[in-house]
Amino acid sequence: MFIDGKWVDARSGKTFDVTNPATGEVLGSVPAGGSEDAVAAIDAAHASFSEWSNTTAYERSRLLYRAWELMTERSEALAELMTVEQGKPLKASRAEVKYAADFLIWFAEEAKRVTGEWLPSQRPDQRFLSVKAPVGVVAAITPWNYPISMLTRKMGPALAAGCTLVLKPAEATPLCAKATYEVFVDAGIPDGVINLVTAVDPAPVGEVFTSDPRVAKLTFTGSTAVGRVLAAKSAANLKRISVELGGHAPFIVFPDADPVHAAKGAAALKFLNAGQACISPNRLYVPTSLRSAFEETLCSRVEKLRTGNGMDEGVGVGPLINDLAVAKVERQVEDAREKGAGVPVGGVRLLEDGYASGHFFAPTVLTDVREDMTIYREETFGPIAPVIAYDDPDEVIELANDTNYGLAAYIYTRDIAVAMRAFEGLRFGIIGVNDVNPTSASVPFGGMGDSGLGREGGHEGISEYLETKTGGFAI
Repeated sequence: MFIDGKWVDARSGKTFDVTNPATGEVLGSVPAGGSEDAVAAIDAAHASFSEWSNTTAYERSRLLYRAWELMTERSEALAELMTVEQGKPLKASRAEVKYAADFLIWFAEEAKRVTGEWLPSQRPDQRFLSVKAPVGVVAAITPWNYPISMLTRKMGPALAAGCTLVLKPAEATPLCAKATYEVFVDAGIPDGVINLVTAVDPAPVGEVFTSDPRVAKLTFTGSTAVGRVLAAKSAANLKRISVELGGHAPFIVFPDADPVHAAKGAAALKFLNAGQACISPNRLYVPTSLRSAFEETLCSRVEKLRTGNGMDEGVGVGPLINDLAVAKVERQVEDAREKGAGVPVGGVRLLEDGYASGHFFAPTVLTDVREDMTIYREETFGPIAPVIAYDDPDEVIELANDTNYGLAAYIYTRDIAVAMRAFEGLRFGIIGVNDVNPTSASVPFGGMGDSGLGREGGHEGISEYLETKTGGFAI
């Protein structure tokens, strides 16, 4: 772990192993931190806040710029580490490292864009000045599915704003977190400004994060269930909170769309990161008139996907993160099959040949999916594409909105009026219009409803780490 500028063991002396989800190979061991370690990390962040928050925006910008340079220089080594620890194909890991670095250079510039304003008064002898100030110590909890970019998406704006932080990475991917911290250390981050606590049991660390009065803000990316618990505990102590949670994204093909083009987009997006993405499409709505062409193209593309170790050439779908993830996917597929869904492609756990040691599930297409099936309501987080036929384009927006989640949605149409009405009518924070990658460091990322609170990235990303301070001056 990294606390107050030093690499340290857990106070308990305990460690836990980190394994490759494709092979079961033990990659190494890391400290199994607990509540005492979390308190020590907060001690360091709290002690360093005054000095760090008083550095100039240009100093903080230079450090983030240097971190961007180092991450870019180390991109191949970071990508290879990500693939062996998290499982995604090497090509996807390279793309994520680039995405992670983008947050550093974006917020290196945003650090210099934090400004205030003079405000009018009714009194001639009074002036008002409103400025932005860092919130204080930030506690961050990050997920395993994007184990480097989800760190920089929080660290970049927090540091740019002048906050110090303590971060607990996912227990499945602590080596990626350590490598990311090494980038900041080598960039010259002062002692105590960033702190890292690894833990196999996240509950004691989360308890400290939500109860310690010195933590001003909690930021979390992960499941809705855990996000609710953390948000409730943080609210009880009046902490600032931002949570980016689960999704159940609709993918709507309108009757005027090209079904082949739409199916190619769905196949490319659905199986990215083996479907383990909160913005992954979970409900593919296709008009009955286009169903045959869409399903034919989708199945053809999915059949050609190669599943395996992400380090192997040509692999497009890696393993799921663990056995629990595989079991969840199996349950959803079997439930759909028992209730009448077709399974033209996949539908089974892969166990033969080189798959036995890993957590692999075949890329799968489900057809004739209906509302009474579990997969229609529950986030999958796996390589399953459920196709839902519909007849009335005037009702499909209502069907898409029929969920408690509100993170991402996708539409395919060649009619600008249809696109605009869908964009306005869908209750989701991110909407791709003929676009399967509507994200960037330069735009806000976040959802509505059970998909979370707050936004990351873009101009709004740094606002989550700033307080407004107003001064009234009598002259």
